[in-house]
Order: sequence, then structure tokens, then C-alpha cells
Amino acid sequence: MRDKRVSGVARVNQVMFITMTPDNAIPDLSGLAPRTRERIEEALLNVFSTREFHKVGMAEIAREARVSLQTLYKYYGSKEALLYSGLDHWMAQVTERMLDHLQGIQTYKDRLRKVFWVLLDFYDRNPKVGLLMQNAIYFNAWSREPALRQPQFTHVFIQVLTEGRAAGVLTDEVDERDLLDVFYGVAARVISQWLSRGMREPLAARADALFELIWRAIAKPGAEAPE
Repeated sequence: MRDKRVSGVARVNQVMFITMTPDNAIPDLSGLAPRTRERIEEALLNVFSTREFHKVGMAEIAREARVSLQTLYKYYGSKEALLYSGLDHWMAQVTERMLDHLQGIQTYKDRLRKVFWVLLDFYDRNPKVGLLMQNAIYFNAWSREPALRQPQFTHVFIQVLTEGRAAGVLTDEVDERDLLDVFYGVAARVISQWLSRGMREPLAARADALFELIWRAIAKPGAEAPE
């Protein structure tokens, strides 16, 4: 079965960017042994969570993953495609967890709260993914690279925000994309600062308080969260 692939988060104030070519598109890894793929993705986390993209070569990733350089080029084609493939896989995991956790939650506010909690909880459990995103993905790339547009991941957010608009709970002064910018912008900033400050406390422990701040910003005054 073909993997669902998405990608996520950015590093600001950078002038460098990754150039996307057709060879850098998310590769087909159906012929790659699952255990080998796991080692490659673990190697990506180990090297890019501590070093910037342009300072790491394919040969170093191959050594860390205990695979041949030929294997990396055969299945991924380039360092960019290798990185995007890993990000795509991890963000697909976030999307799947969001969908699973939304099952059975009836109230709209609690559905949106759960989406926020799942996002923070993922980075609690996978801090190296966040560090990799800060170190290896430059701000310019997010608007340029099709592989970073994270359609499934974004769709979950947009779907839940659209529910709120349709129910008359969320402000109608801006559209869903603007609401998404506020919602995800707060989450991205909180995650970034948590990583920068040494991850001293669990992110998810603050999820409810932070969500209430977001809720007050995007909900209509006095609106009740519908069942």
C-alpha cells in the first residue's frame, strides 16, 4: 500500500533554500526493506537534528544508516528527496494520530483541542523531528517546494476549522486559511521555543492553557461550542 506522505514546519531568517527538481519528488520506496528504511530515517534524525542541511553529505547519512551509498541513490536519488521522504513519513504519522484521536469526540471545541494536543504530543515524543525541521528546512523552501505543502496534514486542520465556521462558532471575519495561520502559527512558535529552551517540560502539559488562548482569538464572542 502506498504511504500517505506529508511534510512540515520551518526555519525563519534564512537566505538559503533547497532547489526542487523532478528528481527530488517523494520517491517510491516499495522495493526498500522496511527495516532498512527505518535505519535510514533514524540516520536522518540523528544527523539533521544536530547539523544543517548543507553540512551533511549522502555518504555520512549512508554510514549512519549502515547502508551503501548506492542504496541511497537508488531509492532516493538525492539528499533533498531523502530529507523530504523522511519528513513526509513523520507528518503522515501526525495526521493518522489526529484522525484516530478525533474518533468519538462530539463537541466541536474538544475536537479542535484534541488536534492541538496531538500536534504538541507528537513533538514531545519525537523532539528530533522538530530539531531536524529547524536545522534542515529553510524558510524559503516552504513556498517553493511541492513536497512541503503537506496536503493531508493541512486538510485535517482545515476540515475541523470549516466545521467550526459552518456551526457559527468560529469568527467569519477571515477565512479558514487565516484561521489555520493563527492556529498553526501559535503551535509552531511554541514548539520552536520549546526546542530552543532545551525541552525542559512536556509540551503537552501546557496544551489546554495554550489552546484556550487560541480559542479566545478565533471563536466568536459568547459562542457556545456545539455538540
